[in-house]
Amino acid sequence: MSAEEKSRVSGDAPRGKNSPVLPTHNLQEKASGNKRGLPPAVYVIIWISCSSSVILFNKWLLDTLNFRFPVILTTYHLTFATVVTQFMARFTTLLDGRKKVKMTSRVYMRAVVPIGIFFSLSLICGNVTYLYLSVAFIQMLKATTPVATLISGWILGLSAPNLKQFLNVSAIVVGVIIASMGEIHFVTIGVIYQMGGIVFEALRLTMVQRLLSSSDFKMDPIVSLYYFAPICAVMNGVVALIWEVPRCSMADVYNVGLFTFFLNGLCAFLLNVSVVFLIGKTSAVVLTLCGVLKDILLVAASMMIWGTQVTALQFFGYSIALGGMVYYKLGYEQLKGYIAEGQRQWADFGYRKPILRKIIVIVMSALVLFVLFGGLAPTYAPQYDAGKLASEVSGRFGIQQQGGGGPI
Repeated sequence: MSAEEKSRVSGDAPRGKNSPVLPTHNLQEKASGNKRGLPPAVYVIIWISCSSSVILFNKWLLDTLNFRFPVILTTYHLTFATVVTQFMARFTTLLDGRKKVKMTSRVYMRAVVPIGIFFSLSLICGNVTYLYLSVAFIQMLKATTPVATLISGWILGLSAPNLKQFLNVSAIVVGVIIASMGEIHFVTIGVIYQMGGIVFEALRLTMVQRLLSSSDFKMDPIVSLYYFAPICAVMNGVVALIWEVPRCSMADVYNVGLFTFFLNGLCAFLLNVSVVFLIGKTSAVVLTLCGVLKDILLVAASMMIWGTQVTALQFFGYSIALGGMVYYKLGYEQLKGYIAEGQRQWADFGYRKPILRKIIVIVMSALVLFVLFGGLAPTYAPQYDAGKLASEVSGRFGIQQQGGGGPI
């Protein structure tokens, strides 16, 4: 047998099960593996942190630091965003997406400017609300945004009225009404401002949806900010000049601090950046659930930072509203599938790391009890004053307190 025939026979012969196999490498998989970024959970945490920080930061500036000029603060945010996006457009590639948008002066005046008007009004009303209502109650009222968006879509002809959809969102309305009935510090003017902000935001979202329905105007949140921030800054600036600037002095600004203002504007801008990454790395379902989680955390943060009193009736109503919002956005079948998948993942996690699962259950249970009873305590014992009790105990034992023993 010739060498050529031996080579052909050996190539055609079947390979045995125990025969050695040369290792192979999928270069494409290896390349894609090296390009893996951060896990989606990191983007979720960053977005929740930025979004919550902006809300709590604004409340702290307007209420705690007594900077009672919400329109000036909103104008500053939009001016900060305008300057940064213009800088990014000229010196970075992060805003190259704007080159794909077929923006003309006619489109800008007929589409962008009206959207900017409603955006500006929603920001003004939303920030003014912080002067009257707690962060917890504001988040409860914001749960009605899907209802307002649905109705505005019907009014503007973006979608046809649907009785089933209306019944689905009715649970949100009922829950918010119950939560409002349980609010201890109900300020009518604050509720009016917040509901106005929700209506303006719903109209803005509907008009943006109509604009983005054309493939020529697809844009991410940073590109949208590039177009909307300048017109909104001008509009808010005009309102601020008439309404707040005559009453504001540099002493009010210095009382807050220039560096504090810079950090506040940076937080507001980073929120828009984090939204871009969150949308690119997660799904609509994750966005919905993250929004619900963020609202719950903000209510808890308001209770812990400012001692906001939340009644049992509010917990009950807000739970109904959040449940209705999740059901409306996901639907029964999709929600059922995700619940089943979540139960399976939780059971698998408990099997792999039982001790860690027990710790998580204990910590979450303790947090729920702390938030629940922390909010209910003033309802059941309104005459209880922790500062007064501390003063009495200190006086009885001859201990002198620094700065007085009154409540903070």
